[in-house]
Amino acid sequence: MKLLAKFNVILILIFGSGLAITGWLADRFLKENARQQVIRQAQLMMATAMSTRRYTATQIKPLLEQHQAQIRTFLPQTVPAFAATTSFNDLRKTYPDYTYREATLNPTNLSDRAVDWEADIINRFRNHADDKLIIGERDTPSGRSLYLGKPISADPPCLECHSTPAAAPRAMIRLYGTANGFGWKPHEIVGAQIVSVPMDVPEQIAAAAFRTLLIYLGATALVTMLMVDLALVALVIRPVRRLAAAADRISRGDLNVPELPATGKDEVSELTASFNRMYVSLVKALRMLDH
Repeated sequence: MKLLAKFNVILILIFGSGLAITGWLADRFLKENARQQVIRQAQLMMATAMSTRRYTATQIKPLLEQHQAQIRTFLPQTVPAFAATTSFNDLRKTYPDYTYREATLNPTNLSDRAVDWEADIINRFRNHADDKLIIGERDTPSGRSLYLGKPISADPPCLECHSTPAAAPRAMIRLYGTANGFGWKPHEIVGAQIVSVPMDVPEQIAAAAFRTLLIYLGATALVTMLMVDLALVALVIRPVRRLAAAADRISRGDLNVPELPATGKDEVSELTASFNRMYVSLVKALRMLDH
């Protein structure tokens, strides 16, 4: 095997091992980074929904309450949870993988009642007052899902409708009745904001970044190996080939071989200078024998 081929085999083994180790570490890093990216995005969505709730409670509801009393029809636009959910559903046109729920243990609208796993999150908030955010994963029929939960407390605007049936708007009572959604206590944890997203989303983000990284690393390794090959050819292979060619001519009895250039102070230059001295000594010795 040629010297250059041996060097290339060594370089391939070195770069291949380095690429494998880097790929393994990068895969773990990129998956975690993608997961954190999705979590940050979900937190931003939750914050936006909470802002929509506050805006509805402080700005929209007061404007519509008088009109609601006149028409004697309940307007869901006065409900902060309705506004937040509707706003998020519009946001899903851009982010279809994300889902948002304001799950409640005792809601007026039964479609907002928490299912078992959502109730577990709410009860955790109720039992651990210091918990302000829960992040976890769960199995669903469509695959693994990542979820974030934040507590919803019964603040004063909520109690206007959910303390007692007598205090609630008549239009709401006519629509939903008095069986559900009442008895909330001030600042009691009654529900949770929950954003869910399939684990496929961060995994796809990580996979795309991983493929791009491998392409860049592979291209860098290829260019580096090509540059190393060029340097080896210029600094080692060509001088060694000249030495081998000169040695072959001398071994065949050709004593008219010119001295090889030996510039520099590296090992190849020292080897060339030693070869030239040996060649001169050999020529002198042969000429002395001829006399």
